[in-house]
Amino acid sequence: MHFRGGMNLNSTFVAETKRLFGEKRFERFVSALAADPTVSVRYNSAKIPLPECADPVPWATGAEYLAERPRFTADPLFHAGCYYVQEASSMFLEQVVQQYVDAPVRALDLCAAPGGKSTHLLSILPEGSLLVANEPVPLRAQVLVENVTKWGNAAAVVTRNEPSDFAPFESFFDFLLVDAPCSGEGMFRKDAFAVEQWSEGNVKQCVERQRDILSKVWPALRPGGLLVYSTCTFNSKENEECVAWIADELGADVLPLSIPDDYGVTGNLAGSEYPVYRFIPGFTRGEGFFIAVLRKHGNMAIRQPRAPRVQLCPAKTKALVEGWIKSAADFDLLMQGDNLIATPKRDTNAIVALQQKLKVLHAALPVALLKNGKPQPCHALAMSTQIDTDTFTCIELEHDKAMMYLHRETLNFPDAPIGILLLTYKGVPIGFAKNVGNRANNLYPTEWRIRKNPMEL
Repeated sequence: MHFRGGMNLNSTFVAETKRLFGEKRFERFVSALAADPTVSVRYNSAKIPLPECADPVPWATGAEYLAERPRFTADPLFHAGCYYVQEASSMFLEQVVQQYVDAPVRALDLCAAPGGKSTHLLSILPEGSLLVANEPVPLRAQVLVENVTKWGNAAAVVTRNEPSDFAPFESFFDFLLVDAPCSGEGMFRKDAFAVEQWSEGNVKQCVERQRDILSKVWPALRPGGLLVYSTCTFNSKENEECVAWIADELGADVLPLSIPDDYGVTGNLAGSEYPVYRFIPGFTRGEGFFIAVLRKHGNMAIRQPRAPRVQLCPAKTKALVEGWIKSAADFDLLMQGDNLIATPKRDTNAIVALQQKLKVLHAALPVALLKNGKPQPCHALAMSTQIDTDTFTCIELEHDKAMMYLHRETLNFPDAPIGILLLTYKGVPIGFAKNVGNRANNLYPTEWRIRKNPMEL
């Protein structure tokens, strides 16, 4: 069967999906594959006021569909973490949180890169929650660090670990999201490579990998805690059958969600009684997605780590930097080598415990790096919603200058004072520069710079 762009759908995939969907649903699905994929964004209300959404995503707050895909790279507000470009179907995670999470949780997003669901959780989990966003693949983990940092929430830790590495953290989390690596059938409309790579063997490998991941991380979820299992694929082996395996083999109850009919969400197609939720192009506005909510059998509170040894920031250094942070009294200022980080006091023990046993790439709020005993602010501070902008000399940039900064070009501010400057665009911080008189050293992270000439964007 021909696919968009002249590619063919695998005949086995066609036969299996037609059997699962039924003839009429399958025909409508195939027709939708011929259309362009939707484009949607989700706004960061902690950084900008939520705009009036012309075409809102109905199951998510502050999210909308766009009529066309703009050049996001050419928008400084995109780099400042004011919004995230996220597939609309995956934003349905918000419904789970709204209906089942009414108190602060310690959450783990196990397969988190590139960060869409992690940044979403940081916006919608109850105040006082802590999120650990994990990604085992090194390059993808770096992308995750960038996106979580730009979102600006201090209640986040980014790790690069395998599921088995969480074994020391038994019953440490009370919310677990496993957006499992899958055969990617739901991305066929967006990703021609996914079409080429599909095979029955790959589906079988994905099923084995999904169950291995779940069984290894399961002890880290406390009894009574929530598991959200999701994929971006259609077949029942990776979806309904995996949910049944979790419920029967690991021990969990599958929970229902209350959703309006006009969302166009499809239920269980495998003939079992478990409530699950499918997003199918042609029926819902978005790409293919599957999600289920389960509660682990039993009931107990999360295990609190022992109070670890921490090195608090010396009083002299603390006096220099605590004014950089709003509500500084709510944070512990820790010295870790030459790095100074601010941790929410309620989470300090948990964060340090994670650092001691896992590969932590980003923790809470990196405030400063000590150079010759003097603190230089980290870029993460500029991205943080906790930065006290009144402490810094702020320089507002027009679009072209902002793009030059993000390209990491040298800028000049002859009328500005010598020292650290906080650069803003439309009032939103985009990063620091150090004015030395005849020029300003660009402090934007080298690895994040826009590589294409900003004048060509």
